[in-house]
Amino acid sequence: MRKIGLAALAFLAVTLAPGQEPTPSKAPSHVILNESELQWGDAPPALPPGAKMAVLQGDPSKGGVYTVRLKAKDGYKIPAHFHPTRENITVISGTFNLGMGETADQSKTQLLPAGSFFALPPATAHYVFIDEQTVI
Repeated sequence: MRKIGLAALAFLAVTLAPGQEPTPSKAPSHVILNESELQWGDAPPALPPGAKMAVLQGDPSKGGVYTVRLKAKDGYKIPAHFHPTRENITVISGTFNLGMGETADQSKTQLLPAGSFFALPPATAHYVFIDEQTVI
């Protein structure tokens, strides 16, 4: 099982734990983006090659509050891993197969279609299988 660092919390929109709020001096600035304004690039090296990522707000390399989108093709897999912070994911398009635990087993995943959401507390082991182009 791998630990994915702050920069690789890529396939998610991460927020502070419940009850925590950013201090006014560190609160994220106002952001409005249309889909056409997203700047896609390769996902961080902590993720398997082939995924694209767009940072919507914040800086994943510095921690704190940030939001990203991840785009992955059919056949993309993320091995068992965990994150040091809370992870919130919304499936925007496609389908996302989420499995829980330290051993990746596609037969034990839950299919999450577009519109689905999940939230994982810090240090929760999980893995992913993508069956079609998917954006989260």
